[in-house]
Amino acid sequence: MEWINRSKVLIVGLGLMGGSYAKALKRLGYYVSAIDKSSGAVQYALDNSIIDAGSSEPDEALISEADTIIFALYPGIIAEWIRNNQSYFRPGIIITDVTGIKGAVVYDIQEVLRDDVEFIAAHPMAGRELSGVENSDERIFREANYIVVPTDKNSQEAIEWCENLGRLLGFSNVSVLSPDEHDRMIAYVSQLTHCIAVSLMTCHDDEGLADYTGDSFRDLTRIARINENMWTELFFMNKDKLLEEMDAFINEFQFIRYCIENEDSEALKAKMRLSTERRKAFDRNRSKE
Repeated sequence: MEWINRSKVLIVGLGLMGGSYAKALKRLGYYVSAIDKSSGAVQYALDNSIIDAGSSEPDEALISEADTIIFALYPGIIAEWIRNNQSYFRPGIIITDVTGIKGAVVYDIQEVLRDDVEFIAAHPMAGRELSGVENSDERIFREANYIVVPTDKNSQEAIEWCENLGRLLGFSNVSVLSPDEHDRMIAYVSQLTHCIAVSLMTCHDDEGLADYTGDSFRDLTRIARINENMWTELFFMNKDKLLEEMDAFINEFQFIRYCIENEDSEALKAKMRLSTERRKAFDRNRSKE
């Protein structure tokens, strides 16, 4: 199952992530086709040489000639798309995804999938504040993390293939987590942070904030420019784990509030020292790249 033998790639879903995958793979010499319900997105990708072929409908020819398929759709519709179109899949192909939630998605896909096709889940931890294929950029993969998310139904060959895909795309770090480990981690490092960013942007209604805020506020709220449909779906599909992380954050925030209200400088400084020490790990990792 060497990636080099899988020269024809079909991307289903031609938004920011699908377009970025397409740009990276086409630059590397792969034949890249795409299916997206937006004919405008497909035409833009064709006009700008992001893909070699495309369709706004599930196209039997594009599907059947693909050596591998990458799903860049909203998580809730992937299993249905596969159920409706897997009769066109070439026997022995590998399929993967880019979705930000796994437990509520992976097992459903593997349940409906043909026995001669293997689905190996993955999560590229990269993105931009903007959406759409017109904003796609393969450079978002540089210095980013890529997570392979296998189940006990996956072969070692497929896991290694998916790891190699992450490296091929340019990700600086490739990890392997189970669906449960992934969803617990993502609830904290991604979903909770988006909730915080949204709260920061909505808890104050001063229209002049942009004129007198500094870099700290801009950095903290960069991800507050958000795709409300996708992120609502992700939050709900990982609700239990996200709520646990939100409760833990609220408790920590309440403690810091208590320290300030009661002028407990030692407790507050201890939290700051712990925060500083833990943040150093990110800087150490960056210096190795």
